[in-house]
Amino acid sequence: MHNAAPHIPLAERMRPRRLEDFVGQEQLLGNDKLLCRLLQQQNLPSLLLWGPPGVGKTTLAHLLAKSSAAEFVFFSAVLSGVKEIREIVGQAQETLSKKNRATVLFVDEIHRFNKSQQDAFLPHVESGLITLIGATTENPSFQVIAPLLSRCRVLVLEPLSAENLAEIVNRAIIDRDNGLGEYQIDLTPEAMEHLVRMTDGDARRALNNLEMAFSISIPNPDGYYVIDLATIEEAIQHRSLRYDADGEEHYNLISALHKSLRDSDPDGSLYWLTRMLMAGEEPLYITRRLIRFASEDIGNADPQALLLAIGARDSYQTLGSPEGELALAQLVIYLATAPKSNATYVAFNRVRKEIEHSGSLPVPMQIRNAPTGLMRELGYGKEYRYAHDDPDGLVLQDHLPDKLTGKRFYEPTNRGHEAIISDRLAKWRKILATRVTKSTGTSK
Repeated sequence: MHNAAPHIPLAERMRPRRLEDFVGQEQLLGNDKLLCRLLQQQNLPSLLLWGPPGVGKTTLAHLLAKSSAAEFVFFSAVLSGVKEIREIVGQAQETLSKKNRATVLFVDEIHRFNKSQQDAFLPHVESGLITLIGATTENPSFQVIAPLLSRCRVLVLEPLSAENLAEIVNRAIIDRDNGLGEYQIDLTPEAMEHLVRMTDGDARRALNNLEMAFSISIPNPDGYYVIDLATIEEAIQHRSLRYDADGEEHYNLISALHKSLRDSDPDGSLYWLTRMLMAGEEPLYITRRLIRFASEDIGNADPQALLLAIGARDSYQTLGSPEGELALAQLVIYLATAPKSNATYVAFNRVRKEIEHSGSLPVPMQIRNAPTGLMRELGYGKEYRYAHDDPDGLVLQDHLPDKLTGKRFYEPTNRGHEAIISDRLAKWRKILATRVTKSTGTSK
């Protein structure tokens, strides 16, 4: 290449140097939008730029600082600590007193700051000495301390649209100073469509893939570098989906899977499962959630669901990836199409709440264990009725503490196997109720 700085990646060379050259995020930069108004008023507040990789967070921070005529200081949350923060504060004080210029501190990957680091520059943000612009791919409400979060405006940056990415790629192809414009490049429509689709709203990835495709291209006799679909596919190899196993997207996707299962949608369930697997999620984490789902959202409406969930986990542990992933797909389809009931989940929580309220109530005497003579003399196990001695296998006998006699926690639904359970319980209760009416003793 004959560019002025060929060692610098194309994505870095093509970083916009003027706000009017910035592509995308129209919801923030369009006419009459928030950032547009703030810049017109020369009033830049502390900001947190939250969005996925490659959508312009760092570029936008540079351009905002430049537009506001402030001193711009770059700070990496990964490479710097409290000592460096103190040095920056000292420089900001000197810049303000000598040049009467404000300081904009750009903190890349601010979600990597620990509490003490965030506390270190909190008072200086509060006093106005420093205007903070933080960039993060993680939800700020999870990663930024509340006092600092309350002093910043959170701006949400969205993945770039296909049109945005195509514009950025075309600019790189024709730009003679910073892009590939000195070469005659022909990017076919099919190649452009695939490039844009495979980069998942990430401009940096789009430009990196374009640069890779160009580097493996050979000019034809007319001197044109034809980048066709096959070349782009060779350059990209595979799609790297946006995902963070410890961040918000992790929880978004597992939530989408859980809710698709609960709503009995096998297509949505299978989609979100596959998204997580392709993005690199730990399959055994997914199986743990599916086992939980089998109890929480299906329960006794289909008792086989729990067994199949455990079986799918064992299958994956035996086969590993990718073969074992098919067992997870089979399980997800089964769980999505199974009858649903959260009756067990509700009953369990009702019991927990009751125990928290009533405490450790004593076990009824008739169902206590009586292994010694003294315990039998004290009434342990007295009048216990053995169910197998009854023709129906049913006995009139209380099993809850006296204060809870007659209380019901489990209310089965009329779905799936629980409909059978419901009918069975109704039948048993009717038999016992008949016995109560015939009894001259205490009623149940």
